Amino acid sequence: MAAAGRARVAHLLKLLQSASCQCPTHSHTYSQAPGLSASGKTTDYAFEMAVSNIRYGAGVTKEIGMDLQNMGAKNVCLVTDKTLCQLRPVRVAADSLVKNGIHFKVYDDVRVEPTDASFMEAIEFARKGAFDAFVAVGGGSTIDTCKAANLYSSTPHSEFLDYVNAPIGKGKPVSVPLKPLIAVPTTSGTGSETTGVAIFDYEHLKVKTGIASRAIKPTLGLIDPLHTLHMPDRVVAYSGFDVLCHALESYTALPYHQRSPCPSNPIARPAYQGSNPISDIWAVRALHIVAKYLKRAIRNPDDLEARSNMHLASAFAGIGFGNAGVHLCHGMSYPISGLVKTYKAKDYNVDHPLVPHGLSVVLTSPAVFTFTAAMFPERHLEAAEILGADIRTARTQDAGLVLADTLRKFLQDLDVDDGLAALGYSAADIPALVRGTVPQERVTKLAPRPQSEEDLYALFEASMKLY
Repeated sequence: MAAAGRARVAHLLKLLQSASCQCPTHSHTYSQAPGLSASGKTTDYAFEMAVSNIRYGAGVTKEIGMDLQNMGAKNVCLVTDKTLCQLRPVRVAADSLVKNGIHFKVYDDVRVEPTDASFMEAIEFARKGAFDAFVAVGGGSTIDTCKAANLYSSTPHSEFLDYVNAPIGKGKPVSVPLKPLIAVPTTSGTGSETTGVAIFDYEHLKVKTGIASRAIKPTLGLIDPLHTLHMPDRVVAYSGFDVLCHALESYTALPYHQRSPCPSNPIARPAYQGSNPISDIWAVRALHIVAKYLKRAIRNPDDLEARSNMHLASAFAGIGFGNAGVHLCHGMSYPISGLVKTYKAKDYNVDHPLVPHGLSVVLTSPAVFTFTAAMFPERHLEAAEILGADIRTARTQDAGLVLADTLRKFLQDLDVDDGLAALGYSAADIPALVRGTVPQERVTKLAPRPQSEEDLYALFEASMKLY
């Protein structure tokens, strides 16, 4: 990148940093009274942890048939995609079902980066099949599709938008029991095997949204590192960036006791509650693993140690963000994916334009953490140090710039596209990207610093070029 370009990136990041507002309205400085903010509005006073049961081990997928037998399953829906259907992970799972006498049908029409339409197709299949258990073998797209199929087939009279997050959907709480769901992740990124979240593109608005409820989390996640050896390097990279941002965002999110409103009933407490002492542990550990193993996992497909550890890091970060939440990187990523024009990522076998989720998330991370660092500078500096920065002489007020610089170096070293411009976006697209971010209140309100539409515009502008 030319010197002028680097200077412009630095200038935009400094503007984001210096724009920090410390007034009582915007600083998230709340009183210490439990559940009561300085403005008199009630905030939450509790958090809870909801996590799928997890089983980890090389070859553990072969136990899935016994698990379903132990659950009393008689008619199982195995959800996957057409590529994985030809690969070892699905073969091992299906062999185990056959060996243990489990009747099953395969649904292999999962779309990578699913849409409301692709969800509905899976839901229709599940409703017609009258299944008593579900198995998902694949990445986040597959597991999320399976969660939706389980939810809506268990509530046959519900409309699609009933459980979709507000303000796009009605955001109704799930009050009926779902069928058992066993998730077998084959990528190391989404952590979907641990969470009650299912993400999709809502085509009418060209934005990503989702369903968030503890009720839809898998009954069991089988984390089998042998399944990661099939992943090409860009899939490893982009899924790994999702782990990175899950950990960074959940660790720097608004603390749970500063989130409002305080629910009048525990069923209304959101899955994404804000940073909390338990999620923090998982997020920090995931960051350490990413720092040590992600580059190795990308560069050497036979490095089982590195790929196994990234598989664990995905689950660790999932446990963290599945209860704390994410914020601006994810909120801004949804229109980046939803408004894609012609970009097709290398190593993804799809027939449609695609910005992989992890890529759409990480490209805004330098700008986002420059913007948020003023609220919790110590956490931003700690994250930078974990990722390799020397912070011994760093000033607190420079925490955002230090973390941003660390992230840019990390991405450049891995040959990541140079910002949103490399995906086909320009300044003319920023208003649409901002409009697509505004409805993502479920996550953007968990940012430690509130943001206006002007702030979002500046963040997208600063993310057009990174290096």
